[in-house]
Amino acid sequence: MSAYHGRESHLLFDRSSALDIAAFLTDGIDLSPGAAIPSDGDPRIDRALAGFLFTCGPDHIRHPEPVAGRDDQVCYPLHGSLAGTAVSWTEMSADGLRCSALTEVDLACGGRAAIERVWQVHGNGRGVMLKDRVVNIGASAFAPMMMYHMNIGGRLLGDETRIDSASVEGGSLAWRFGEGESAHFCRTAVAGEDPWAEVSLSSLPGLQGRALHVRFLTDTLPFLQMWRCQRGGANVVSIEPASHRIAKRVELSAAGELDLLEPGQLRDYALAFGVV
Repeated sequence: MSAYHGRESHLLFDRSSALDIAAFLTDGIDLSPGAAIPSDGDPRIDRALAGFLFTCGPDHIRHPEPVAGRDDQVCYPLHGSLAGTAVSWTEMSADGLRCSALTEVDLACGGRAAIERVWQVHGNGRGVMLKDRVVNIGASAFAPMMMYHMNIGGRLLGDETRIDSASVEGGSLAWRFGEGESAHFCRTAVAGEDPWAEVSLSSLPGLQGRALHVRFLTDTLPFLQMWRCQRGGANVVSIEPASHRIAKRVELSAAGELDLLEPGQLRDYALAFGVV
């Protein structure tokens, strides 16, 4: 999938993993980290993390946790059940600027969900838009959780690179935040006059000083999480719009933050990105 809006950009989709983005190239430069990633021992996530964007959910978004009420040691898997699930079908528009997909996934809790996905490339420099609809197609309710793991190769960043967003303290933050070789944070996303929050990685020397600009809909993605890892051969920074704050599922449930999606109900998510 490709378009020209000031610069040549190409998206390489992964049909074996929910039509996530295996590579995002602009002027021939791939923003994806490739092999420069750490491994948590899950081959699904190792493959997904090497690409530019993979989807965590729709039943879990972070590290494995036990499924409540199950005594057989069943766990929600790392980053949820969707990654590594092949699409059921895809359809590309004649002009190559819109791609739709359906992915049906069995959830760790025993339920079932469908992800109705639409990728749209816009002209006039407005970049790429993703719209997802999660539908409960199973016989039991589940708590929907989603996080979009957008991964940028650290080789593209320099000392001048900043994280610019109203969602970070002071509106701007050095990309090498935190201490040590790896760090992360999760903060409430601050939207503008509309319900969209924005975050940019600016002044990327590997992209001739340009910026990666990301927007996401805070109605269902009310948190901005970011992660970096420069450990061993790993060199990656991730922008991760998320549906839930960092906390154990039991804590989220006790606080009333794991609202249920009943059979037949749906929830919508959206984000957009571009290099400017």
